[in-house]
Amino acid sequence: MKKEISLEQAVAMVKDGMTVMIGGFLGVGAPLQIVDALANSGVKDLTVICNDTAFPDKSLGKLVVNKQIKKVIVSHVGTNPETGNQMNSGELEVEFSPQGTLAERIRAKGAGLGGVLTTTGLGTLVAEGKEVVTVDGKEYLLEKPLGADIALIGASVADESGNLVYYGTTQNFNPIMAMAADLVIVEAQEVVPTGEIASHQVHTPGIFVDYIYKTK
Repeated sequence: MKKEISLEQAVAMVKDGMTVMIGGFLGVGAPLQIVDALANSGVKDLTVICNDTAFPDKSLGKLVVNKQIKKVIVSHVGTNPETGNQMNSGELEVEFSPQGTLAERIRAKGAGLGGVLTTTGLGTLVAEGKEVVTVDGKEYLLEKPLGADIALIGASVADESGNLVYYGTTQNFNPIMAMAADLVIVEAQEVVPTGEIASHQVHTPGIFVDYIYKTK
C-alpha cells in the first residue's frame, strides 16, 4: 500500500468529534503543517490528547484559539493563555494529567495494558473519582489507558514503508502515540526509499504508521 498522501488528504481524515493525539512538546516535533491546515479546515468538537497546548500562534494552540477543541487531556497549559481563558469560562474542558502519568497512559494503550499504577497525584485533585489500588500495603492511583481515533505525529525521516527516525528532542510523545491510535498519520521532513534507514536507527516501525505526509 502506498502510504504517502497529500496535506489535503491528511486533513480530510480528521472529522468533527474525533479524539486526536498530537505529538510534540511546545511545537517541537509536532506535525506543524497538518495542524496549520486543520486550523483552516473548520473541523470542530475535537478531543485532543497532547503534552501541552503550545502557544496561541503555534501548533495546536491555533486550534484552541479557533475554539475547534472541546476537551484537552494535557500535562500543562501555561504557555497558552487562551487555553486558561477558555477553561475558566467553561468553553473548554481541561483534564490535567501529570506528564509522566500522561506518557504512561498513552504507552499503556499501545501495549494493551489495563492501566498503570502510580503514587503521583494521591491526595490531590488529580485523584478525584479515580480508583485507589493497594499493592503490598501501599496505595496507588489506577490511571486508565488513553487511546485515540487518530494520532498526528512528526518525524525527521520516514521511509516509504513508514519506518520513522526522530532527531534529537523531536521524539517527545511521538513514538508512544504512534502505538496508541486507530489511525496514524506522520508528517515527515524527509521521505527516503524503503531500506535506506538502517534497522537499528528506526525509532517507530512502519507497521504502526498508516499514512505519510512529506512537508513542503
